[in-house]
Amino acid sequence: MTMAKKLRVAVLFGGRSGEHDVSLMSARSVVSALDPERYEVTQVGITLDGNWFTGDNALDAFEKGDTSGLDRVIPPTDPASRQSLFVLRSTKTGEKLETLSSFDVFFPVLHGPFGEDGTIQGLFEMADVAYVGAGVVGSSVGMDKGVFKDVMRANDIPQVPSILVLRSELEGGMDAVIQKAEALGEYPLFTKPANLGSSVGISKCTSRSDLAEGLMEAARYDRRLIIESGVKGVREIEVSVLGNENPETSVCGEILPSREFYSYESKYIDGTSGLSIPAPLPEDVEKQIREYAVRAYKAIDCAGLARADFFVEKETNKVYLNELNTIPGFTSISMYPKLWQASGLEYPQLVDRLIELALERKSQRDHTEHRRTA
Repeated sequence: MTMAKKLRVAVLFGGRSGEHDVSLMSARSVVSALDPERYEVTQVGITLDGNWFTGDNALDAFEKGDTSGLDRVIPPTDPASRQSLFVLRSTKTGEKLETLSSFDVFFPVLHGPFGEDGTIQGLFEMADVAYVGAGVVGSSVGMDKGVFKDVMRANDIPQVPSILVLRSELEGGMDAVIQKAEALGEYPLFTKPANLGSSVGISKCTSRSDLAEGLMEAARYDRRLIIESGVKGVREIEVSVLGNENPETSVCGEILPSREFYSYESKYIDGTSGLSIPAPLPEDVEKQIREYAVRAYKAIDCAGLARADFFVEKETNKVYLNELNTIPGFTSISMYPKLWQASGLEYPQLVDRLIELALERKSQRDHTEHRRTA
């Protein structure tokens, strides 16, 4: 009786976005969940400068902020690389390029720009490798809140009133932008970078001065900014989605923010926000939320996983889809794995399933012809 060959998995973390530190926390949980009896895991970190490194304890090194003991990595760029990574090793005569390994699956745990927005997915597609999560289109549309909202409106999925402005508009005249924003309705208004997550750069604005400050804060992280109407008396409901062409949804969960809204600090720093799983919702409201989540997932051609975030008005139970996160947080306190755990799928089995879906998606791509035949 022969033992099954271990799958070789490269876990990618860090990245160039404002969510770099969150990525390290998520990666720690993912690496811990990968069964060493089933997987041969290689840790690959990407610095804020965009340099790739690997090593037996790469995650430890990134958490300590010291990559000096790691090897530089050259990522795959074409199918001829055979799903490999290349390592630059120092020798007495200079640097030598060596093949690190050939991988079965790349597992990106990269939140925000350059990891969740279709850029690294494009690299994976060019290299013709299997990878966890959505493809180029699903990732990029899910990341850009402005484009995502337009696609949702086209699919009759309710959205909170919002406008998109450019950083250059702020530079051209803040007063004009403020007037445009105030046409949405009364305060509070929320300002957000269009392409970021984990509540980085988001501000709740209750006055003109707040709005100006919030816009400048959001503009630090993106050239495209969202100004959103605040919906009074809302509940924050989330649902996890898993699958490729036939996605499934978890039970719903409710965020109980300890601050004015579910901020970065309450998510990852003090951990004071509460979670109610499953969320106490009327049956018809929960059904509607789960249906909207699947429709949104399919509308952007998502794959693998996503977390759908909703607002529900307390008085009317009216539902608004806020966003779809295609690489949601995977920390020990993150909602995505907690919702699946409450639905009967434990964390290690969830990670197993994501790898299976990545291989399934790669198999589908392998059946696609890219050359015109006679």
